Amino acid sequence: MTRIRDVLTTCGRAFVAAGLTLLAGGFLLGFTDITRIGVLLTALPLLAGLVTRGTSDVLAVTRIVNPVLLSVDQNANVEVVFENTSGRRTRLQLAEERVDHLLGDGPRFILPPMEPGEILKVHYQIRSHVRGRHRLGPLTLRMRDPFGLATVAAPLPGTIDVLVLPRIEVLGGGRPRGNGIGEEGAIPYMVALHGEDDAAVRTYHDGDDLRRIHWPATAHRAELMVRQEDRPARRRAIIVMDSRASGHEGSGTLGSFEWTVTAAASILTHLSGHSYAFHLVSSETIVDGEAARTIETDNALASLAVARLGTDPEFEQVLRSANPLTSVGGLVIAIVTDHDEDGLRRIAALRQPAGTGLLFLLDSSSFARGRPGPPPERTLGLADLATAAGWNICIVGSGVSVPEAWAAVSAGTAPIVEAVR
Repeated sequence: MTRIRDVLTTCGRAFVAAGLTLLAGGFLLGFTDITRIGVLLTALPLLAGLVTRGTSDVLAVTRIVNPVLLSVDQNANVEVVFENTSGRRTRLQLAEERVDHLLGDGPRFILPPMEPGEILKVHYQIRSHVRGRHRLGPLTLRMRDPFGLATVAAPLPGTIDVLVLPRIEVLGGGRPRGNGIGEEGAIPYMVALHGEDDAAVRTYHDGDDLRRIHWPATAHRAELMVRQEDRPARRRAIIVMDSRASGHEGSGTLGSFEWTVTAAASILTHLSGHSYAFHLVSSETIVDGEAARTIETDNALASLAVARLGTDPEFEQVLRSANPLTSVGGLVIAIVTDHDEDGLRRIAALRQPAGTGLLFLLDSSSFARGRPGPPPERTLGLADLATAAGWNICIVGSGVSVPEAWAAVSAGTAPIVEAVR
């Protein structure tokens, strides 16, 4: 139970203090009128505290965020729905929403008295400059007496998480030329042979040719199934991310790690538009085995939204998870730092002979100082090592945009890209 002194405002406590002083003074001096005033000043805030503390309006609150998924710097509308679930009329109240500071200031609403069963909707906007998972709620109701002597805060249960996706840069309409196993043209079609039990089948749809009914599957599933012939193979891409905290420099949106996340999000979105099936191999996807499966674009972006800096042992697991994926061919894209030669050699070994490998080598020193400049000799040496292993490489310094780096590495032009001033 909340103590009365905890619900009194500063004004209410001043009333009590003044009342007690007048009460004591009037009693000692024998002034009855002063004693009466002291009793009044003391009793009024105490009575207000008792009444306010005993008020327990019951409101149910739900939140609807539109759109559900946000991008960096995108506005979203939050609709807060209040419903009076009690059997009596509520009082005038102040509602304060707790919002993650990255989404803006917490809004406040004045809720008018609500009849039983009445629903009230209010709106406010949020916007985040930082990707990640951010929380809305809980909401606190504050009730005060008419004199402002007492106030009580009642938190309402219920929160909702808002996922802010990483920034996505438009990379243009081109894509890198592919060759080797898993690239376009290697397996143009997979055709199911007539009568084979392992033929690709699907549920019958109105208008399908009855001659394509697969009778063994129909008998097994007790519904009409038809062969799905000429199922086109999809191009494969494996995106490998270096999330080692020991290799990344810079902070915030200008740091090398945020460049890595933005590049991965932009590349997988771009390749998805060209019908690629891709794997995202990062510290987040290796935890639950998601790296071994092809991942949908929305799931990949959600994983990148909560990407964090990892440890060197986690990067070892990333490389071990990437090896079996790249061994069967496909386009390999690696975004790594110039941290050490051993790590780069292991990355370089992921590309299969006659396959295509695109490597973004981050010049961490330029991100540390926050301005572009010529890469150090160590970074140039690592770039030569990757080039000798057959990779198309781009050295990325601070100020180089993702579209600039992508255009250079996919076209196989000069490995060093100057930032556009």
